Amino acid sequence: MQLKQSLTSAIARLTAEHVPSPRMNGELLLMFTLGCDRAHLYAHPERELTADEQTRYDAALAERARGVPAQYITGHQEFWGMDLIVTPAVLIPRPETEHLIETVLDRVGRAPTSASPLQIADVGTGSGCIALALAKELPQAEIHATDISPTALEVARANAACHQLESRIHFHEADLLAGFENDSFDFIVSNPPYVGESEIDQVQLEVRKFEPRNAVVAGPTGVEVIARLIPQAHAALKPGGWLGMEISGSIAEEVKRLLRDWSDVKITPDLQSIPRVVHARKELH
Repeated sequence: MQLKQSLTSAIARLTAEHVPSPRMNGELLLMFTLGCDRAHLYAHPERELTADEQTRYDAALAERARGVPAQYITGHQEFWGMDLIVTPAVLIPRPETEHLIETVLDRVGRAPTSASPLQIADVGTGSGCIALALAKELPQAEIHATDISPTALEVARANAACHQLESRIHFHEADLLAGFENDSFDFIVSNPPYVGESEIDQVQLEVRKFEPRNAVVAGPTGVEVIARLIPQAHAALKPGGWLGMEISGSIAEEVKRLLRDWSDVKITPDLQSIPRVVHARKELH
């Protein structure tokens, strides 16, 4: 079958299966199957797919039609201009998490410069996307990334190696900040699980079915992990250090309450005006 026919047929199939953005998904999976870019798809519509290519394309479409995220099929997702490896062991990096990076960079820009390198912790690193983005932007920083999942850490380490950042990021298998000393960090950042069990039905079906549940659901209310992280972060931060976390609108007020003893608490919305990043400063004394 010719490339153009194969793509047209795929788009029709994904549309019938109610897959969102059927053209984008059809193109993405075809580029993955053929190892080419989008320009190639449109420059060579008459190219004949081999039987093996068509079989692999059909298999990828079948996976997508049953709800498997395209990123888990292709094994890749872009974040902060970097191509990252993703597997079902890690949460798929999302554009809204880039707001967390922006918040940290904004704070670093306003922080007094010191002779020693910035010490940053990324808690629950998953794919390593936050740690890698910060390492890329802050070459003077020393970054520690923790995750409770050894499988997730394997993915994060692979991503660090792919981007030549493995010497700059120290990975630790740990439950949140367990094992870290007091007054260690200038910044602690995290995209923790923040969905409550009562909200799980409102989460996208493919997230519910295929992404790691312990990276999405925190417990009955959604603040369970954050409530554990805040006192640990307070202990591990240097005086005047910052904590930044990704959150959702449904827990924003409760998170603010949990941060009532911190200074300069601020919640920043994402592009959809949903409260998305909270940051707060440990008092100086």
